[in-house]
Amino acid sequence: MSVLVRKQAEKYGDKTALQYKDAELGQWVDVSWNQFADRVDQAANALVALGVEEEENVGILSQNMVECFYVDFANFANRAVTVPLYATSSTSQVQYIVNDAKIRFLFVGEQTQYDTAVKVLGLCHSLQQIIVFDPKVKLDERDTNSMYFSDFMKLGKGLPHAKTISERTARAKDEDLCNLLYTSGTTGEPKGVMLMHSNYMEAFRTHHIRLYTMSDNDVSLNFLPLTHVFERGWTYVCLEEGIRVCINQHPADVLQSMKEVHPTMMCSVPRLWEKIYTAVQEKIDTAPALKRKMMLDAIAVGKKHNIDYVRVGKKPPLWLKLKYQFYQKTVYSTLKKVLGLERGKFFPTAGAAVANEVAEFVHSVGIYMMVGYGLTESTATVSCFPIDHYSLGSVGDIMPDLEVKIGENDEILLRGKTIMKGYYNKPEENARAFDADGWFHTGDSGYIEGNALFLKERIKDMFKTSNGKYISPQAIETTLIVDKYIDQVAVIADKRKFASALIVPNYDEVEAFAKKMGIKYADVPSLLNNEIILQLFQDRIDTLQQSLAHYEQIKRFRLLPRPFSMEKGELTNTLKLKRDVVAENYKNIIDSMYKD
Repeated sequence: MSVLVRKQAEKYGDKTALQYKDAELGQWVDVSWNQFADRVDQAANALVALGVEEEENVGILSQNMVECFYVDFANFANRAVTVPLYATSSTSQVQYIVNDAKIRFLFVGEQTQYDTAVKVLGLCHSLQQIIVFDPKVKLDERDTNSMYFSDFMKLGKGLPHAKTISERTARAKDEDLCNLLYTSGTTGEPKGVMLMHSNYMEAFRTHHIRLYTMSDNDVSLNFLPLTHVFERGWTYVCLEEGIRVCINQHPADVLQSMKEVHPTMMCSVPRLWEKIYTAVQEKIDTAPALKRKMMLDAIAVGKKHNIDYVRVGKKPPLWLKLKYQFYQKTVYSTLKKVLGLERGKFFPTAGAAVANEVAEFVHSVGIYMMVGYGLTESTATVSCFPIDHYSLGSVGDIMPDLEVKIGENDEILLRGKTIMKGYYNKPEENARAFDADGWFHTGDSGYIEGNALFLKERIKDMFKTSNGKYISPQAIETTLIVDKYIDQVAVIADKRKFASALIVPNYDEVEAFAKKMGIKYADVPSLLNNEIILQLFQDRIDTLQQSLAHYEQIKRFRLLPRPFSMEKGELTNTLKLKRDVVAENYKNIIDSMYKD
């Protein structure tokens, strides 16, 4: 990885490698492979000028920005290690990671990240300097040590330390530590996952085999945080393949960015597709009768053609093929153009369970959502759909040359060249994570059919009711989250006599419904306690959970007037629920649901 960008520059020259949106100009800016390599070289020289040593941990606390790429590969040229921190990290999280990794130099993105970093300066004895990407950031008047990225880059102008970098690069080995990726910590403190360059090299090899239709003509939209192993690993694969990477700086802008860059591929989490599904369902519900009938028929035809026939290798009958081609030129193409996905090839999706309704809809309209499964500890991909077939309900075929077996309690065990070296400074955690034969214990349960992997649940997250029944909260939450009136769900059941739920409504949809029904209300809390609104949710929950076993069904629920948030510790940086915090924060409300 230390020479990846320069190697690609020699091959592609002035071809565009990266694109980012200039907020002031309101347009996308191209960075050629030559420019990319030159800026990496300059940043690498600037790091030497700062005093960065080989194998030193260098932190990046930022949202996705083009500068992240320059620093990342400049680190590798110096045999230094990149430690990315989520842009949304709290002060305590930043303090913990900086201290654990003994970070001396911390690059930050915008004002929020700078303000967080300044707060930990006096609490982190290793931290010497903050380098700020965004020139609009206002530095604290008491801060006399931080510098802007433009000034940092001046330290490398003229490449004054080229000899030192050349010597360091020559000493680089595949076994060198590449990244420390700190897990989000749904339970306990974060753990630094040690990923080596060799882990990524193996990922390049196996993804090239599995995703053989990728080419250097493709365009990938970088949407998820680069701190997330899924996006980081995927982006490295794209750069290694010569694919243009378009950097979406703020997650809220992704739908607009999709329309502007027209990606052929983009990794995402199921929530993006859930929102698209919900928006389309809303459009269908409010469409005139004739148009609604046509849209529903288009989805039904797409399902029969793509899922019932093409997916399983069967030839569709002529009438179905003709109807599908008609809708392909009308309904499907229109939807894809609206989303900016008309050039789409495949879209890797992982990070949470995908609801069957969502998966069927996306595939029915001709968008190849490539479902997969992986962990930070496995350099992301353990399994994913192949190019030529998929199995709904599975998380894809196991990656080439990765060993997977099912252990005690149906736990998924892994062994192979993409599995991490271990957790940083955590010998006891490493002893628990790996058994004597070198198998990594994922904590997820599942089963294998042929070469396809199926997930069951997260073992540690299983709830056991007071009646002795085991419940998977994620499975129930995935069932409910597809409803347009529901934004977030936390299922409660552990050591309780039945399952209940805390529900964060989609406030805009609820208020629109209230307006339509002529419901008067003083504020959101009073609206959510309205009997008509409560009955609306009860009816929709009853419909959605018909497929669940009786003991899995939600018996009582409460509507919350505010979303779960990272600020209150209820969500991780990857938006996973911290169930123990939710249980504590809403203890009184939860207890009220179990009063007879």
